Amino acid sequence: MDYKEHIAIVENWPKEGVQFKDITPLMDNGPAFKAAVDDIVTYAKKRDIDIVVGPEARGFIVGCPVSYALEIGFAPIRKKGKLPRETIEVDYGLEYGQNILAIHKDAIKPGQRVLIIDDLLATGGTIEATIDLVEQLGGEVAGCAFLIELQYLNGRDKLEGYDVLTLMQYE
Repeated sequence: MDYKEHIAIVENWPKEGVQFKDITPLMDNGPAFKAAVDDIVTYAKKRDIDIVVGPEARGFIVGCPVSYALEIGFAPIRKKGKLPRETIEVDYGLEYGQNILAIHKDAIKPGQRVLIIDDLLATGGTIEATIDLVEQLGGEVAGCAFLIELQYLNGRDKLEGYDVLTLMQYE
């Protein structure tokens, strides 16, 4: 399936010069969204995944149906102060600034094979921070899956040595 047919390009959002890739039309189309989730599930089955991790908020949108289909757990990565129990945190750089991500300290068990899922691979900062959190807890990153990769931002360079699936690439 050509998933790009279900992506809306929004010019100059969130700031001048940016072409935002809006996944909501893909989510609005049940068969297309199911196909995208199914493609990631197929990838995950080959990676022998124990748990899915996704950064908020769009990592939840894609990661939760994948974990449901695999009948395994989902661990959310949230911004600082959004998780109610003891967490570990990491600072990271965004395309537009800095942030702090957190995960519950007991979310990943040592040795678990983790699939990290998000909607977009851009500069790689969010996923690099997510990998850091998973590995601090003793998890093994068995793969990273994205709906979209913005190749011109070179985020994949930060994922060297990790297996990566992207369903769409923009050059």
